[in-house]
Amino acid sequence: MTTIVNSPAPINDNDGNSGLLIAIFGLIVLGLLFFYFGLPAIRRMGSPQINIPAPEINVPNEIDVNVNQTP
Repeated sequence: MTTIVNSPAPINDNDGNSGLLIAIFGLIVLGLLFFYFGLPAIRRMGSPQINIPAPEINVPNEIDVNVNQTP
């Protein structure tokens, strides 16, 4: 006996690529939010800057080095 298979007609999806467009728009919005809020927050998380004054070293203009000493 022969079996006849009637497959249903394909359903046409007329929404196009709206899901892809929504996903791309969402990624753009998330990227902009990251640049607006995330990057300044990351910069502030760095180590604090402590201003320590540099040591002041006085060097004379001439240094007298006597190798030959007289008794």
